[in-house]
Amino acid sequence: MAPGLTGSTGTGRRWAVVGGGILGMTLAHRLARAGHDVTLFEAAEQLGGLAAAWSLNGVVWDRHYHVTLLSDSHLRALWAELGLADELRWAETRTGFYSGGQFHSMSNALEFLRFPPLRLVDKARLAATILHASRIRDPLPLEAVTVSDWLRRWSGERTFQTIWLPLLEAKLGRHWQRTSAAFLWATIARLYAARRTGLKKEMFGYVAGGYARVLGRFAAVLAEEGVAIRAGHAAARIAPDSNGIRVEFRNGHGETFDRVVATVPAPVAADLCQGLTAEETARLRGVQYLGIICASLLLRRPLAGFYVTNVTDPGYPFTAVVETSTLVDRAQFGGHALVYLPKYVDPEDPAFALSDGEIREAFLAGLERMVPGFDGGDVLAFRVSRVRHVFALPTLHYSRTLPPMTTSIPGLHLVNAAHIVHGTLNVDETIQLANRAAAALR
Repeated sequence: MAPGLTGSTGTGRRWAVVGGGILGMTLAHRLARAGHDVTLFEAAEQLGGLAAAWSLNGVVWDRHYHVTLLSDSHLRALWAELGLADELRWAETRTGFYSGGQFHSMSNALEFLRFPPLRLVDKARLAATILHASRIRDPLPLEAVTVSDWLRRWSGERTFQTIWLPLLEAKLGRHWQRTSAAFLWATIARLYAARRTGLKKEMFGYVAGGYARVLGRFAAVLAEEGVAIRAGHAAARIAPDSNGIRVEFRNGHGETFDRVVATVPAPVAADLCQGLTAEETARLRGVQYLGIICASLLLRRPLAGFYVTNVTDPGYPFTAVVETSTLVDRAQFGGHALVYLPKYVDPEDPAFALSDGEIREAFLAGLERMVPGFDGGDVLAFRVSRVRHVFALPTLHYSRTLPPMTTSIPGLHLVNAAHIVHGTLNVDETIQLANRAAAALR
């Protein structure tokens, strides 16, 4: 058992945690340590959700890109509980922009001053915008202001059109006009804290072996704590009965618990949970999400040398290039390079119906246009992940309309990434949410 961990006493209530991502795993961990009898259900055949791993030509690594920042205190504390603190590796990274058909480094103050697409006055206003945002302590008033209005006021129209608008469209799609300024504040606050903790350097970290290593260790600790893990159990219905809360699954299994916490996306919870009030259901359905189509590429050689390249030129099928092998030792990938090409889309976007072959053709054509010398023959593996509900859009007055975690049905709780208010979707914020929810739900 990991240092400082104790198993469940088995004297508490019977809890079901529906959803075995990092959120559900952390909730199960906290509830078990509080003495409850916990069963963790996951629809997939493996735990991890968005953090799960897969294989690329024999290389096992994360299905989506993740990174640890020096300022990620909740994540680092949990890794220490799991006995993984000594396995974190740190590296200085670089950030790039692809603008005007060229790559530009934006990794330090000097490179910022040299950034060709902006005039000196534009750069000054951009720097002032970031500094001002980093000093805001209460983001709630920003929920009443659209991010576009706020950025135009602080950065100016030219900087907004050249830098901010392409980034907003890349991350938020057509919804950028309805997103509040609190979204940008949260993004800047996290990265600013990371640079401050890293002595003005972009120091990012990872666990050797990636999230396959993390999740394997986490599952082992949960088992030591007495948590029953049930993979391959997709929930079909959650409803109260005379003995508590009954959960029925698509595989025909059904079970009743004293308490249930479902970590599924809000619209999915609205479909699953029977007996909620009309207002609760409306609030759940009112949370708007973006999904992601993300390609993982194992390449013979590196691309541009930036961990993240923000693509601000129009016409590309992906919205960024994440070259994980600039951070992670390439020995972890058999000496090859690992690259992610993400595209954020609406949950009902027709792109979800595209085949892997169609996505591969479009994405590789985009890389060939962007990266000099890139050739499709460099691709050793290409896999596509599709997830319809990833990121809850922080619309205007978001916290006013957010569904509460405790429902009107005694014993039924709903906790998901939509409850990350004034934050960004990342593993550290997810663990923080789980810690907060577990303390409140006991």
